[in-house]
Parts: sequence; structure tokens; C-alpha cells
Amino acid sequence: MNNLPKVALIAGPTASGKSALALAIAAAHNGVVINADSAQVYADLRILTARPSAEEEASAPHRLFGHVDAADATYSAARWAAEATRAIDATLAEGRLPILVGGTGLYVRTLLDGIAPVPAIDPALREQIRALPVAEAHAALAQLDPPAAARLNAADTTRVARALEVVRGTGRTLANWQTERAGGIGDRLDVRALILIPDRDWLNARIDQRFAEMAETSQAEVTALLARTDIPQDAPIRRAIGVPEIAALVRGETSLTDAIAAGSLATRRYAKRQYTWLRHQPPAAWTRTDARDFPTRLQQFETILLK
Repeated sequence: MNNLPKVALIAGPTASGKSALALAIAAAHNGVVINADSAQVYADLRILTARPSAEEEASAPHRLFGHVDAADATYSAARWAAEATRAIDATLAEGRLPILVGGTGLYVRTLLDGIAPVPAIDPALREQIRALPVAEAHAALAQLDPPAAARLNAADTTRVARALEVVRGTGRTLANWQTERAGGIGDRLDVRALILIPDRDWLNARIDQRFAEMAETSQAEVTALLARTDIPQDAPIRRAIGVPEIAALVRGETSLTDAIAAGSLATRRYAKRQYTWLRHQPPAAWTRTDARDFPTRLQQFETILLK
């Protein structure tokens, strides 16, 4: 018999209906909903990240939603995993069911399997590297870590800088560090997972409808985000799906129709990447479903919890 504590996990691409299912499971099983979506941690963008509404959050305990300020450019999968571990342990201590919900594969993998134990990089070195033009940083990386330079997009400022700061700061490449794992909690939990993999056309239609609604209702929060001078230009929040498109709209650089088209396309491309991860990376024992109707999904998850 498996006597490990149960943790529910609902994963799926954006707009696939994860939040509604999580709320139903929370209501039926005295659950606490714990966010596993990298965009929904930020306080500044409730609408554009499709974070649960205030009413939904009031209907069941929610953790790790909207708790990070947009100016925090250092938030990471490792930090989220540490916070999620504490949230899971606290929920279990209360005799409640932790329900992880989200589509960020890196977050889930880091929580359950651990992460490469890369030491903290000296802040002065990090600042020096991140001040370099990306072309210069990529050239330096090509000298110190040729495989990484060949693998990464030469214009990807964040990833190029990260790879360079690690090899300069530790003497080991990031790929070398990533052969090790530390901190995972998967071996002390009984994870009951349902992965939503609905029909692509059905999902794309939902994405298009949702982004059209977001484009109408999220302009105020994006305007407020743009007005903040304390947020670095390369901060992750500025690159969140939909932010560049709605930012162009509120600045008068594009039309509503074109902003909707661009934002929908960006979201569909993100969903495609999520599909790829969800189909191939999670354990084979986790249940996948292509069901689109809510009652079937709920029954499937009830079966998973009770087996």
C-alpha cells in the first residue's frame, strides 16, 4: 500500500479549462489550489494571465497566485518550487488536499525532480554580464561554452547571459550542472495527475475567443504596467504572452483587430509548446485525457483520486 500523502495535479495547455476543474476538485475534497503557472505568480496582470478572479479565489483557498511584484526580475522555477513545497506541506498539515494547477512544465519538473544545484552567481559578475550587448555576450559564450552558444538563439538576451554567467562564475557549463538534480519532493508524495490534451482546433478556438475578450478588458492593467519606471525593460513580465501586443495597442502603434490577431497567434504558439511537453515529458503513468466536456473530466479525476 502506498501511504504517501496525496497531491492532485491538473496540467494542460493554456485555455484548456484547468482552473474550473481545480475549483470543482477543491470543493469536493477540501482542497487548496496551488498555482503552477509562471505568469500567474505576478500581481500586476490578473486579466491578461487568466488568473482566477477574486470571486473564484474566494470560493476556495488559493496559494501562489499574484504574490510576486512585476519589478522582481529574479523570480525563478527554483524559488517557486521552494514556495510550492511549503504550501503543499502546510496544506497537508491542515488535513486538506493540495491541488497543483498550471501549464508550466519547468515548474512541475523542478518541484518533483529537483533542479541543477548551480551556486549563486556573484552579483557584480552577474550585473557586468547582463550589461553586455547580447552579441558580445554570445561571442564570449562561444569561446567558453561552444555547445551552448550553438544551441541558443544568439539574440536571446536572458538565456545567453545566464549561460555565460554560470560558466564564468563557476567554471562549469550550465549543461554540466544540469546533469545533477537536488531538492525534488516527488519521492515523498503520491501525485495523482490528470493531463488535459484536448483537440487542437477546439483549444485554438477557445484561445482566440479568450484573447479577444482580454484585449478589451486588459488595457488598463497593461497601461499601469507600462507606467511603472521600476520594472526593467528585460523583466519577464514584459515578455509575458499578450503584453507586447496589448502594449502596442495602448501606445497607439496597432489596431485592436491586429493586436487580437497577434496575441492569439502568440498564445497558440505557446500552447503548441505546452502540448509537446505534456505529451512527452511527464511520467507515462500520469493519465492523459482528450475529453473536452467538464463532467467527463471531473469523473476522470475522481477516479484517479480514489484508485
